[in-house]
Amino acid sequence: MDRSYKTIVVPVNGRELSEGIKFRVALIAHDAKKTDILAFASKNEEFLKKCDLIATKGTGHLINEKTGLEVKEMISGPEGGDLQIGGLVASEEVDLVIFLRDPLAKQPHDPDIAALMKVCDVHDIPLATNLSSAEILLRGIIEHQRKRNK
Repeated sequence: MDRSYKTIVVPVNGRELSEGIKFRVALIAHDAKKTDILAFASKNEEFLKKCDLIATKGTGHLINEKTGLEVKEMISGPEGGDLQIGGLVASEEVDLVIFLRDPLAKQPHDPDIAALMKVCDVHDIPLATNLSSAEILLRGIIEHQRKRNK
């Protein structure tokens, strides 16, 4: 396994966004953060349209319904959707995870959430757990692409 170091502006495993290759982004949000993920997706729709998007069921359904984005829906988080996305991270099928968590609410599937966060750390996949970190990660990727395309 290639364990070369990378920065937030270089996609995982050195995989550059070039013609025919899409950046793969997972979008997840707890119920209290659904409006935030929707606002984030709407604000960044132009860039996200160029990505392959996956999400847990509730988040994906909301984004599919309210934006022009096409999101592949997994099962809901409490039913194992976080673990499904974790499996995709482990098999190197996800480049970035944006998981807007509600840190003040106990979730019945907290062990699944912890497992997803752990697999992101183990596989060195960027993980944003709040809007500020999500914006910074996305801005870094967009800026990297602009520089490459000049």
